[in-house]
Amino acid sequence: MEKGEIRFQKVIVHILDSTIGLPVLSDTLLDFGSDFADFLREHIYKVMSTDDKKTCGFHKEESRVYQQTLALAGAGFGDQEFVKASQQIAVHLYDIMNKNIDIPQADFVEALFEADDGKYLALLKMNYKTSYTHQTQSDAFGNTNEIIKFRAVLPSEAQKLSEAAIIRLSDFSIFMIEKKYDVNGQKTNYFSKMFLACGSALSAKTQLSIVTRAIDEIQKKYYHDSEQFEVQMETKQVIHKQLQETGTVDVPFVLDKVFQEKEEFKQEVNEKLEKYHIQADTKIEPQAESTTRKFAKQYLATDTGVEIKIPMEQYEDGEHIEFLTNPDGSISILIKNIGRITSK
Repeated sequence: MEKGEIRFQKVIVHILDSTIGLPVLSDTLLDFGSDFADFLREHIYKVMSTDDKKTCGFHKEESRVYQQTLALAGAGFGDQEFVKASQQIAVHLYDIMNKNIDIPQADFVEALFEADDGKYLALLKMNYKTSYTHQTQSDAFGNTNEIIKFRAVLPSEAQKLSEAAIIRLSDFSIFMIEKKYDVNGQKTNYFSKMFLACGSALSAKTQLSIVTRAIDEIQKKYYHDSEQFEVQMETKQVIHKQLQETGTVDVPFVLDKVFQEKEEFKQEVNEKLEKYHIQADTKIEPQAESTTRKFAKQYLATDTGVEIKIPMEQYEDGEHIEFLTNPDGSISILIKNIGRITSK
């Protein structure tokens, strides 16, 4: 979904401040202009394009959000129906927040919009930020300008929301980001479990982290220090090449390349992945550059305190870096064909 595709039809905002003691619900749709539409469009695009995004499905019998959304769709998304459904969804979220003080206060924006592939409902929880602004006090002696702390500041376009859901209305699938907060003394994904009542898959970023960590654990278990260094660099090279060529990380392909003729090693990795419900034939498709950036360079640190950062292209071509194993088992790194050196 591109930003330019997003066309808003109805928008409403409710104030969910648990310090007040009750939600401040809007009884009318928001008459939004182009600036606010751009603001919402940016936040929706961030949710849909981040690799922190999870895809999940409603537990239909348990989910109040699903039931209200289904009823709204059945009513044809009329204005009054939209206002009423949005209020009930907001009250449901507020009740959860009110019982768990660690969940931050927020403005709750609900937006019905169209994209090229159909209708969506956006549920955007905009947690308050604290910032400073000016205030003018006037009396008989003139104006006094002050700087005051203002608590209810919304996240800017450049900031990422902590909790948000985009519901595709054609099949009621959910694209969601969330953050854990304390609920009854335990860190909990309350947004998916308690508010939306949905089951979610792991995000692409989390899946990729789990896969690379599982491979690294097996390499450390079975390879000596010098061997670990080589296989870990090879693993990063294999993943980087896959991302460049296909835009995906094919887990079976990576394991075959990294653990050639080591079926028992691959099996141990797959056993670790099964604990996270990652299947042996999984293909991971990261979208954000921030997720794939770490595979574009080899980062090396020696026991003597030297740190080296090598662009993957130079590591692969063999013309700039050479690793030499000395007779005593130590490793030398030869940096070749340097035209100029600068100090940073």
